[in-house]
Amino acid sequence: MSNKDSIYSQPLDSIASFSFDEKVVQVFPDMIQRSVPGYSTIIAMTGVLAERYAQPHSHCYDLGSSLGASTLAMRQQLNDRDCKIFAVDNSAAMQQRCQQIIDQDTSTTPVELVASNIQDVMIKNASVVVLNFTLQFISVEERQALLIKIYNGMLDGGILILSEKFCFDDPHLQALNTELHHSFKRANGYSDMEISQKRTALDNVLLPETIATHQQRLKNAGFNNVDVWFQCFNFASLVAIK
Repeated sequence: MSNKDSIYSQPLDSIASFSFDEKVVQVFPDMIQRSVPGYSTIIAMTGVLAERYAQPHSHCYDLGSSLGASTLAMRQQLNDRDCKIFAVDNSAAMQQRCQQIIDQDTSTTPVELVASNIQDVMIKNASVVVLNFTLQFISVEERQALLIKIYNGMLDGGILILSEKFCFDDPHLQALNTELHHSFKRANGYSDMEISQKRTALDNVLLPETIATHQQRLKNAGFNNVDVWFQCFNFASLVAIK
């Protein structure tokens, strides 16, 4: 059971850059459900997509696994595939809690937690790779090389699931979707002060790009089949098939 996210509920004299520390770990499930439109659908469909694309005797990667939501969604669909899931995250606090959650799960697909930056992990024999709200925290300069590495480590017919917060070239659409996202958060109980303070904490940490930019980068990496399968306001998920 996670605690309610109240990290930004009081006025802060100075707002530190957002990080996935112990304080965030304690409230993360509540935080992400109340902050990301469509999050539950994206996680559930990650499992459905894994069931469709995971190849026998292959690897599945959850890059930026946090507390293992995508890992569990995949794991529960793959009991008869002889697959192995690698859950990669560079937050020690996240990994510790994730291991506890995995240990309580009854599915039999093996999971190995990897404490590492995702840029440093070798991808091999992969039929499913998940980047759910992870790439946005990687420097823009490193994103293309990471996607090329993922592509090169994937089996033919494998799938990459990429979910992100996006921005828009059109100023009107950018302003509209930002306000709709804030309305979503207010409807989930966040105050205007909490929204403002968290937005400040995420400045220069979460770096969104347009959907077109992501699509082009995926194609540059080698993926021929790229499509947006889900979008709600300024959050969306793409699939890219090798």
